[in-house]
Amino acid sequence: MFPNLNDSANKLTRIGVFYDGNYFLKVSNYYNYEHPRRTRISIEGLHEFIRKQVAREENVDMRMCHIVDSHYFRGRLNAYEAYQKSKLYTDRIFDDILMNENVITHYLPLRSRNGKKEEKGIDVSLALEAYELTLYKRFSVVVLIACDGDYVPLIRKLNTLGTRVMLLSWDFKYTDERDQERETRTSQELLEEVTYPLAMHELIDNRIAKNDPLINSLFVSQDTMQNYSKQFATVTNNVAAVRGTAQISTIKNLRNGYGFISLPPNNLYFSYEDVLDGDFNDLQEGDYVEYTLGQNTRGDCANNVRKVSTFDNPPPSVIKSN
Repeated sequence: MFPNLNDSANKLTRIGVFYDGNYFLKVSNYYNYEHPRRTRISIEGLHEFIRKQVAREENVDMRMCHIVDSHYFRGRLNAYEAYQKSKLYTDRIFDDILMNENVITHYLPLRSRNGKKEEKGIDVSLALEAYELTLYKRFSVVVLIACDGDYVPLIRKLNTLGTRVMLLSWDFKYTDERDQERETRTSQELLEEVTYPLAMHELIDNRIAKNDPLINSLFVSQDTMQNYSKQFATVTNNVAAVRGTAQISTIKNLRNGYGFISLPPNNLYFSYEDVLDGDFNDLQEGDYVEYTLGQNTRGDCANNVRKVSTFDNPPPSVIKSN
């Protein structure tokens, strides 16, 4: 039985927001490393955008549109693995951001399959939580940040409750760590089932030239991004010393979000997550970097990568390219 809501609550447009976290991370990485914006999606700005968009679609005063619940679902490394990959601090920063925006986190352990970490059960967990909360809290609008057709049954169930569904989705292309071009596209069936489909990539690119304040607010400011980088560099200042002796070499080449450091006869792979000081986007081919030797599923790789000053006479520890 539904709970009794007072007259004031009945006048509210009650919004529930549900994030497919892995998908949202890919979107944020795309804007930070491949899109001209070169910055991440702002949770605060996204929530403000959602309120304004719901008010417009529902034809109500924005003051009567409130996000009353928001939930973030994602697979997560255990503490030891996150430490090995220098991800504990960055995970905590993002947790703080979600907490400050009243987003409830739901983490499931990542599972290993053929040497690769994979998410299992995230879509089921999200769907069950969204349906149950909608049933008892009577959301007027559920906002889903996802692209997978596996969420179609959830949408159909929400429709039976009379709850409108707004879908925020992005279609984009990117290059993976193997230099292969990948494409993320939203399920057409999912788009057809929701009440309010929003193609965010089109909305952003169509308004970006107009310097639209609403679109600008969707992104983290450059000052904030630089501040996060400085904090991370301070906290991880001694990581290289803990894990092994640092070596110095040059960047052989760079791709979107990853690159290779010269180490004959092969080159060492590293990703944007391995950069300790500054931002991956600031690196250039030929830059001298300090790093420690690590391992991933494919073999040796570079960890704890930090740009160092250019040498007029490189020290003996600098490994030259072939």
